[in-house]
Amino acid sequence: MLGGTRKEIFSGVSLGMEEFDSLCDRIAQHVAEGYRRVKLKISPGHDAELFEKLRPRFPKVAFMADANSTYTLADTERLRRLDAFDLMMIEQPLAWDDLVDHAKLQKRIKTPVCLDESVKSEAQAKNALELGSCRVLNLKAGRVGGLLEAKRIHDACLAHDVPMWCGGMHDYGVGRAANVALASLPGFTLPGDVSGSDKYFEEDLVDPPILAKSGAIEVPTRPGLGYDVVEDRVRKRTARAKQFE
Repeated sequence: MLGGTRKEIFSGVSLGMEEFDSLCDRIAQHVAEGYRRVKLKISPGHDAELFEKLRPRFPKVAFMADANSTYTLADTERLRRLDAFDLMMIEQPLAWDDLVDHAKLQKRIKTPVCLDESVKSEAQAKNALELGSCRVLNLKAGRVGGLLEAKRIHDACLAHDVPMWCGGMHDYGVGRAANVALASLPGFTLPGDVSGSDKYFEEDLVDPPILAKSGAIEVPTRPGLGYDVVEDRVRKRTARAKQFE
């Protein structure tokens, strides 16, 4: 119904800030598991310096940087230093509600800027595309209000030839299944944050479990979201219930 065309979606992992040797161990582990890209958190003073140490160890890994709005346009020279490390993108470097300064930044650096929190609707997406605020878009269905608005934003990006990836949080199986369906649309050409549920949970609430094999998740062809909610697991973990009549 959404218009998905892919039989599988490619998956990446997102890692936080931690001690360097431990971080390298985790990167090596996830790369060995087949994940297609690694997203790392950065902040001023923990950006180019980090990749200067990582790139020699992992020359072929597809890295991206997530800044979580910790920079301003005054940091352009610092962000330009990241151009040397062949990153897939830098996600949301400037203010969460900004489009204009991101457009200025994108003109000054080679690394593709990816917008996340700045785009909450089709209208904002079209403004970002017209301004040139990004060359990549991270789309979370929950952030934009659901699958219908997500589909509209996808169509706008596809028309402008701007690649996309599907963001995710620590979703249980129902939300993760919706993200799998969304990421099967043709505009989602980059590995996203939708990874296997076993990365977070010993047991999920849906069956079959959503798993990434060699960095890819199979898109189900069954009706609906393609996964069954296991009601016994839901009841087992229910802390409180109310019935309305």
